[in-house]
Amino acid sequence: MASRFLSVISPEIAPEPKRTNPRSSVERRAIEIDDPVERLRYLRQAMKAPAARKRRRGSATIALLIVPLLVGLTPARIQSVESIPQVLHAEPPPAPVWDNTDIANVWRVEATKSAEVYSNGLRIELAYATNNRPRGRFPIYSPDGGGPTHYGEAPLGIVYHTTESHLAPFEEEATRRLKQLGQNLLSALRQAHSYHYLVDRFGRVFRVVEESQTAFHAGFSVWADSAGVYLNLNDSFLGVAFEGQTGAIDEVTPAQIVSAKVLTDMLRSRYQIDAGNCVTHAQVSVNPEHMRIAAHTDWAGRFPFVELGLPNNYDVPVPSVYVFGFGYDAAFLKSAGMSWKGLDLAEQQIRTDAGMGARSNTPRYRATLQRRYRQLSARSKS
Repeated sequence: MASRFLSVISPEIAPEPKRTNPRSSVERRAIEIDDPVERLRYLRQAMKAPAARKRRRGSATIALLIVPLLVGLTPARIQSVESIPQVLHAEPPPAPVWDNTDIANVWRVEATKSAEVYSNGLRIELAYATNNRPRGRFPIYSPDGGGPTHYGEAPLGIVYHTTESHLAPFEEEATRRLKQLGQNLLSALRQAHSYHYLVDRFGRVFRVVEESQTAFHAGFSVWADSAGVYLNLNDSFLGVAFEGQTGAIDEVTPAQIVSAKVLTDMLRSRYQIDAGNCVTHAQVSVNPEHMRIAAHTDWAGRFPFVELGLPNNYDVPVPSVYVFGFGYDAAFLKSAGMSWKGLDLAEQQIRTDAGMGARSNTPRYRATLQRRYRQLSARSKS
């Protein structure tokens, strides 16, 4: 999915001093490698040769070799490189791997002015559907420190939300109040172009913003998969909201879960969306000012992944943490009501990558990743 990072040193290398002794095979091979990062990687691997004799003989040679290969870097040049942080990943952190073989074939059976009906029983109400601006081409960033490697146009994922709106007790006596609150909510969401879909407390699915249009549901957000890194997911991901409140006793109803399942199946079928890209708002939202994750905490815990036919994506390493160095606080963990395995994996990767450089440490490395986020974020706005 996403990569691991190491600070890159300038490729400007001072000429090697003349030698009278013939070079070792390791030295000759290292000199042939132009990229300094690849050169260092090769040297490290050479130092880990399994044979004890080679280790004893090679380590001294390689240690002497690394110094002349890295000398000659002027302070001005080093500063220019650091001004645009470049980072290199090691192996990705362990995470579940999925393909699209689990995507059911769902097709539209009927369409009228008021509703659409699908082969899996999904019914989408169209009374509140509206347009916004057309979905824009969105950049997919390289995880190794560069700019966009390519661009996307179709939705690549789904972000699940709760509306955090006023609720009434989900009881028969409150039916009239429940319906009125739902209508008020739909009108407000339609005006603000907040989500593509709303699943109300009775399990009815309403289209709010047309799928071909952008909904303003994700704001500052980060996710990543094997294709690259995504910033600000309004264009790249669809927004699906449950009418509900985070932490409420009846946060969602059984009817909402059933409807969200068939809606998810339809969207995944239509756009061939990977299960790993079906995530919650709390997993992707970030606060750039404080460099913390979960600027919004809806679905920070207890999302019904299994009931929706999805893997537990709380186990996925959180990209905003290990790609861009975002942190989190105790208040967030309390709101999550749990310890995310994905957070633990991401933090473990930060510590591992920070130790890849002899002079590196975790705070300094995290600051480098955060600086990279700010620069990419500024470019995406320009």
